[in-house]
Amino acid sequence: MGVMPRLLRRSSPSAHAVDARGIAAFLDALESAPDVEPHSLMLLRGGEVIAEGWWAPYTPDRPHLLYSLSKSFTSTAVGFAVEEGLLDLDDTVLSHFPEHDADITDPRSRAMRVRHVLSMSSGHREETLDRARQLDPEDLVRGFLLVPPDEDPGSVFAYNQPCTYTAGLIVQRASGQSLTDYLRPRLFDPLGIDDVGWVRDRAGHEIGFSGMYARTEAIATLGQLYLQRGAWEGRQLLPAAWVDEATSVQVSNGSEPASDWEQGYGFQFWLARYGYRGDGAYGQFCVVLPEQNVVLAMTGQSSDMQGVLNLAWEHLLPAFGTEKSPQGDGEADAALARRMASLALAPVTGEPGARPVEAASFAPAPDNAVAEVMRVDLAEGEDRRVELALVEHGGDLRVVAGFGDWVATDATAASAAWRDDGDRLTVDVIFLEQPHRLHLVLDSREHTFRARWETEPLHRPPLSAMRKPVPANRV
Repeated sequence: MGVMPRLLRRSSPSAHAVDARGIAAFLDALESAPDVEPHSLMLLRGGEVIAEGWWAPYTPDRPHLLYSLSKSFTSTAVGFAVEEGLLDLDDTVLSHFPEHDADITDPRSRAMRVRHVLSMSSGHREETLDRARQLDPEDLVRGFLLVPPDEDPGSVFAYNQPCTYTAGLIVQRASGQSLTDYLRPRLFDPLGIDDVGWVRDRAGHEIGFSGMYARTEAIATLGQLYLQRGAWEGRQLLPAAWVDEATSVQVSNGSEPASDWEQGYGFQFWLARYGYRGDGAYGQFCVVLPEQNVVLAMTGQSSDMQGVLNLAWEHLLPAFGTEKSPQGDGEADAALARRMASLALAPVTGEPGARPVEAASFAPAPDNAVAEVMRVDLAEGEDRRVELALVEHGGDLRVVAGFGDWVATDATAASAAWRDDGDRLTVDVIFLEQPHRLHLVLDSREHTFRARWETEPLHRPPLSAMRKPVPANRV
């Protein structure tokens, strides 16, 4: 994928009064926690990277699906558009979609403002995505506005995908550009972010609420820009007032003191017990800690996101020293650097003495709960590798699996092992630009297979398209 640009300066933990042993303890906790699979981690202090690592076969040059962390980039686009006078936070949503004026009769929908959709306070008590799509499969904004809010806009929080979609589409309409093109000269180019993609809907609009792909360092630079209140290398890219407003409580979202999802919500940013963050399903994090002058960027496949944050608070916060009470030393720095350079996900394990792989075709087992994959074609193996074709209506995905290790092929990596005295071949397929892993078990006697997702993709394209869109995948 070429030489990856380094967007941020590198340093060491002890140079920023951080104890590397606390970071190592955080790694230990992540790797031993159930339902947590880290893929990457970058930790910044004082604007410099003090620790970074990728769990192989994930690598730093790969973009990764951000899921709802995309929302924070959409919010940033709104911030630029407000500064440029393309829209105002107190505009009614409907004023940007005049073609729907006659259809939208509910007074609460008509009163909904840009700031309300940006803060997930449209007045609905729950997610409206499915209802909006049912009301208008072709125009999500129209379907959304046809769902009557339960309360006055601004009075109640509900995590609601059409809110972000609407905010993103307002920017696209007002600017005449996609979100990616609009952000390119304003955010991506100044920060040195060059490898991004964004999923589009059937109408060709970048969906805003999810679907953005970016490298871990791009996540870290966004966090650092917000930590610096919009300033970057001597330029004020994003107004400081916007950063302050976007990362302060705009609406209450709960009262549980131990939950990092009930500390208030800003403009597509969560307020947390410590600092604030953007995040996405399965463990995509951009955590900003102004008090500690720290940014934590992570990607992963984790079903316990609160658990990840709990571990960060437990292990990282005590590791941050100050100029008056510095922590860390060079020996601990070096040990951590070696550790982070050798991070890896364990390959599939099985029985020693693997039997030869013979070419065969496998159909889904009758009781298989996951039926996306229509057929698996197995080629003859050689050099402790086996080639598979996962065949479905949307196209074939060809992968090469290694026995005892991961083999990367294009945007996937796979590992295989024989089990049950050689009767079953187990193959794990990792989608390197997404959080997801597919487990396959092939029965060599019945010539059937079972498939199971470790974490279910939230919007699943064909297997062959589970990667950064070029030019665009559509949902």
